[in-house]
Amino acid sequence: MQLLTPDKIFDSEHLSRNLAQKSVRGGMATMTSQGVLFVLHMIGTVVLARLLTPTDYGLIGMVAVVVNFAAMFKTAGLSMATVQKDEISHEQISTLFWVNVLISVGLGLCVLLGSPLVALFYGKPELTAVTATLSISFIISGLSIQHSALLRRHMRFDIIAIVQIASQLFSLTVTIILAFYSWRYWALVGGSLTTAFSSVFLTFLFCPWVPGRVRRGTGVRDMLTFGGHLTGFSFVNYFSRNADNILIGRFVGADALGLYAKAYSIVYLPLINIRNPINSVAIPVLSSLKNDPERFRRYYAKIVFILAFVSMPIMAFCVVFPDELILLILGSQWLAMTEIFRILAIAGFIQPVTGTRGALLIACGESKLYLLQGAAAAVIVVTGFCIGVIWGAIGVATAYALIAYCLQYPMFSIAFRHVPVSFRELLGNCWHVALISWLSALCAKGIVVFVPGTEGLSLLWGCLAMGAIFGGVSLGVPATRRCLRESIQIFKKGIASQ
Repeated sequence: MQLLTPDKIFDSEHLSRNLAQKSVRGGMATMTSQGVLFVLHMIGTVVLARLLTPTDYGLIGMVAVVVNFAAMFKTAGLSMATVQKDEISHEQISTLFWVNVLISVGLGLCVLLGSPLVALFYGKPELTAVTATLSISFIISGLSIQHSALLRRHMRFDIIAIVQIASQLFSLTVTIILAFYSWRYWALVGGSLTTAFSSVFLTFLFCPWVPGRVRRGTGVRDMLTFGGHLTGFSFVNYFSRNADNILIGRFVGADALGLYAKAYSIVYLPLINIRNPINSVAIPVLSSLKNDPERFRRYYAKIVFILAFVSMPIMAFCVVFPDELILLILGSQWLAMTEIFRILAIAGFIQPVTGTRGALLIACGESKLYLLQGAAAAVIVVTGFCIGVIWGAIGVATAYALIAYCLQYPMFSIAFRHVPVSFRELLGNCWHVALISWLSALCAKGIVVFVPGTEGLSLLWGCLAMGAIFGGVSLGVPATRRCLRESIQIFKKGIASQ
């Protein structure tokens, strides 16, 4: 594996060569790394669930709302601006680097000074020290934003994978050790700091670029505007994604927040590990194809099918077998979150596919529309949470699921006016996968319930039945079989090109 040497960092000529092969290799590397990260996370979840309590997770969840909000601004959308721009220079990226550092330090000081207010808001004095300590993590991580963007620009997803896996492994080790010695919620704080420091160190190691000083007239205004739109979206989207935690923590309590946050993390961890790596590879590829509508549509259709084929059966299984999964992963003390888990899984069933709307808009340069849609969605989602919290955490989860489905048609209808894609490309490669997923999950549940001899091993029998039915029916449906065959051919080409 070669490092990204300084003499190649700002060379843009080779980026458009062998694009298909690079995208396949990048996707394979990213998916592999996400698989490893998923395993590490599940190991950590299983171990830490027996060492920590819902209250410990709830306390960190309260602080995470504030810290993650501040961390959201440290990129200022400038990492994506670096990835998307046709030509870049040392002076431009140096300017963006120092902008990111200045923003990160400023936000860190704001969080540090505001830590007593966080404790006062939640009525938990111990949150002052926790918030102040966690502010360090995103100050440190702000140093590597442009280095990571350069790696993504050159599609060096192999290096990114190594950095992510190593950082997660270091973090998990530190967290488990601290939890074993009864550091309670401070174990999670220690893991977060470990992730930040190790990630920055490894990124600098593999991308040894040294930024220069800030210069005027480098042509970064368009990049700052593009990044500003993405930051604006992140700002409004953050409230819609975290208002549930704020409302539950404030009006229901730490125990309820711990159950809700853990259910959310378990449901959406596989979705994130499926969606994010595919989108990270898809955005630069779609950007290069935006002037070739036919190739753009074909590539997008493959993305939709892959996301649906991998994620939909997982979510359908979570909806049908929530008790068995919670018992295996967390233990019986967490069964109170079963209904929350089920409702969030219903919402998650469509989200990897519908999440491609953002990738479409960003790839086609429609960052302003991306921001406007995000703002409208945020108002609707937060309103739904405010109503749902009357019924506690289950009410919030129900509101989330209902809104997730109701928003998609109007949002995509507007987006499709600005991108070379239609509902045909969106639905044509996933509706049959959705039907097969639900059929397989319900049949697997029926086998476990009505077939003798499955007691005590219902989750195992459910997995086997689900896999057999889903695989058999998928091969029997012409549309699914065709999409599978095309995806496998692309995969083989990627292997052969390495």
